[in-house]
Amino acid sequence: MVNPVSAAEPTLRQLGRYEILSELGQGAMGVVYKARDPVLDRLVAIKTINLNLPKDELAEYEARFYHEARAAGGLNHPNVVTIYDIGKSDRVAYMAMEFLEGEELRQTLAPGQPLPVVQALDVAAQVAEGLAYAHERHVVHRDIKPANIMIVRDGLVKITDFGIARMRTAEVKTMTGMILGSPKYMSPEQVAGKRADHRSDIFSLGVLLYEMVTGQAPFQGDSIHGVMYQILNSTPSRPSQRQPGLPEIVDLIVAKALAKNVDERYQSAKDMARDLKECKDMVLGRTGPLPRSASETTAETAAPSATLRQDPVVAIKPVNLKAVDEPEKPALTLSPAFDSYEATMRLAAMTGMDRELRAFTDTRSGQPVDADTAVARNPATDAPARASGRGIHTYLWIASATAAIAAAALFLLHLLR
Repeated sequence: MVNPVSAAEPTLRQLGRYEILSELGQGAMGVVYKARDPVLDRLVAIKTINLNLPKDELAEYEARFYHEARAAGGLNHPNVVTIYDIGKSDRVAYMAMEFLEGEELRQTLAPGQPLPVVQALDVAAQVAEGLAYAHERHVVHRDIKPANIMIVRDGLVKITDFGIARMRTAEVKTMTGMILGSPKYMSPEQVAGKRADHRSDIFSLGVLLYEMVTGQAPFQGDSIHGVMYQILNSTPSRPSQRQPGLPEIVDLIVAKALAKNVDERYQSAKDMARDLKECKDMVLGRTGPLPRSASETTAETAAPSATLRQDPVVAIKPVNLKAVDEPEKPALTLSPAFDSYEATMRLAAMTGMDRELRAFTDTRSGQPVDADTAVARNPATDAPARASGRGIHTYLWIASATAAIAAAALFLLHLLR
């Protein structure tokens, strides 16, 4: 929806070479305009950043803006908004980007009204694909939320605000002490003021997915500080408890994305996108019925989609989540069943992620996965064991042959006597 330019403020008619047509919206850092590029004769969206800062802070802030804008401008992916140009006019810096006709995800989401599960999985998978592309190029968004997700033609999803999100966390004195936007999509490390890497985006996407499939945010409070406390300390109930009928694998994907410990989270958005796509295919019935519990995961389950996964097909055994040798897990404040550790083990059983399961267990306990409680070993990975077995067999064969020769010699000596 296009909002007219406020009459209370001077009407802006030009930014660089761009002709301002109307105001699209206002944010904490500036205004978004609909504009026309007269050189290329095309519509663009102009996002401005106010530079009304003291001189001692302006140079650092402006340099950071151009650095982030250049990094974002190098992204070229169907699920990431394209940045055409950056510039400065007076004390306003701006980005010119593709003009999108659609609506923000926040307009699609209504409190208490979840999206259809297939649509939610599709949106989340597209966001994960865009994030994976950006992360591979060392660009982290840091502000994934419904307002920064656009749904355009034919359900295509675009991530916006790359390059601007980091400006909101810039270490500029006038910006500190002020939380811009809603904190309910922030990762625990962001809340704690720690360095946020690409896995912070994965946590935020997990929050977004939770909200899409349940119609409710996983972390809620009466104040900003209450929400931040929940993010740091509470584990939300499973999505299927708030929205009965959701497949269990949705619970597991969300649980893994929302792990407090970054090492227990998805380690790449590409992995999360793959699971989301496979989950969507399962819901649509393309790869057979969804397992509803661990007991339904049979002993010869292969990866759900051989076209999406390149891992070797492995035999799956039911996962015993209460194994005696299982390393002790940290105490949870809420909903013990909705835990990232169990989610990883169950996801491995459902999707055949042998390699991921072993890597996860190694990082958690320092010990390899027990074959009786997790995934049967891939023969290709057991070469050392087979080599050891062959050595034992060779030794036994030589010993047997030596004994036979000795027996024959004693028999001949007895005859000669």
